[in-house]
Amino acid sequence: MLSDQQLLQFSRQIMLPTIDINGQQQLLDAHVLIIGLGGLGSPVAMYLAAAGIGNLTLVDDDKVDLSNLQRQIIHARDNIEQAKVESAKQRLAQINPDCNIQTIDRRLNESELESVVATVTLVVDCCDNFATRFLLNQICYQQKTPLVSGAAIRWEGQLTTFTMQPQTPCYRCLYEADVFSDQSCAHNGVVAPLVGIIGSSQAMECIKLITGAGELLVGRLLLFDGLTMEWRGIRFKPRKDCPVCGATH
Repeated sequence: MLSDQQLLQFSRQIMLPTIDINGQQQLLDAHVLIIGLGGLGSPVAMYLAAAGIGNLTLVDDDKVDLSNLQRQIIHARDNIEQAKVESAKQRLAQINPDCNIQTIDRRLNESELESVVATVTLVVDCCDNFATRFLLNQICYQQKTPLVSGAAIRWEGQLTTFTMQPQTPCYRCLYEADVFSDQSCAHNGVVAPLVGIIGSSQAMECIKLITGAGELLVGRLLLFDGLTMEWRGIRFKPRKDCPVCGATH
């Protein structure tokens, strides 16, 4: 149950009719898995901890580098050469010491990822490669675990949510494995605040999903252009020929 200190700390959220005491308790009881503690994972983790998520599992096999600090705001110069998950854990403990944080500082294989996903409320995809995204989607679909997906590069970002419920699309309905190639920030660049905009929006989707507030981005892909400051929405449906969920449509 929420303590008196937590009631005070999260009072600005609790006063929202769409969250209230029950919603804040749902956040406290939730367990969120964040894959990637870089540009997107930084604001996702910080805002979820600040909002009162009770349990976070952080997965990243990388160490903090000086070039990360331009956009990965959860890390600092003192954390250079430290595992990103440990650096992030230290920062999150300062934001919300009541948040239970588990860290995994290696790349998980399929069976390990299946085991971790089975223990959580939802998954946030903050990684930077299609192989991991496709595997996450497959596992989340099999286990019917919601997946909040985001991506950002150069001046453009996108996000959407998959609840993995009947008659809703999955990530492979949107992207085919043999069509898209990975593009990294290291080779293409990224403007610093872009990952904050997309990552914060991912955190918003997580809070809505856990509390039942508002309307989720299910079947809707939001595209953001930082140069024009415009959002564009694209609706998409389940694909009957989808290799992951097509047989159910």
